[in-house]
Amino acid sequence: MRQIYKLGPERITWYLERYHGIKTSESSVYRTLVRNGLRRLPKNAPRRAIHTRRYAKKVPGHHIQVDVKFVSLRNFEGNRVRRFQYTAIDDATRIRAMKIYPRHNQQNAIKFIDYVIEKFPFRIHTIRTDRGHEFQAQFHWHVEDKGMRHVYIKPRSPQLNGKVERSHRTDQEEFYQLLTYTDDVDLNKKLAEWERFYNLDRPHGAFKGKTPYEALRCMLE
Repeated sequence: MRQIYKLGPERITWYLERYHGIKTSESSVYRTLVRNGLRRLPKNAPRRAIHTRRYAKKVPGHHIQVDVKFVSLRNFEGNRVRRFQYTAIDDATRIRAMKIYPRHNQQNAIKFIDYVIEKFPFRIHTIRTDRGHEFQAQFHWHVEDKGMRHVYIKPRSPQLNGKVERSHRTDQEEFYQLLTYTDDVDLNKKLAEWERFYNLDRPHGAFKGKTPYEALRCMLE
């Protein structure tokens, strides 16, 4: 878990208890990492850069952050293929929806929002995006016509959509770096499996090891 997923002692502790029935302390995991020469992550492992103070909404669906991750893969012939992962994350629960599209445009952004509305288990109040070309007039009015607000973050301020940005880093570390690309159908199928795992099974640091759907249940109780 340390070498492949770059997980820290706290998250390793959660995984051991949740999936292997092993109850141990974070300090014990840390000592085990030290004993096996894994105290520090590799120098090329990504580090988080803190730009601004974090905030969090308390009501599911109040703010949904939406962004696009550019994905570069190789096909059967070894040629590089570019795909576009559209991602939505709920600010309160961290529940996510993801879809891969072959083109980066407003039409696919609109299709994606319709998927998000169908997928999320609560009513959406506001969609927040950057000012990319895929989120311009057609997309904006489609969102408004669905009874939701669409707001733009400030220019050159990606930290204002920091949760979706951070989730893309998780995708890269825990999904794409382990992926063997075959074709688009297989890619979308695997992404759907990863979406389900992220929402229902993956312990989340913001909730002390609870999954996003477990956090949702706690908020609704």
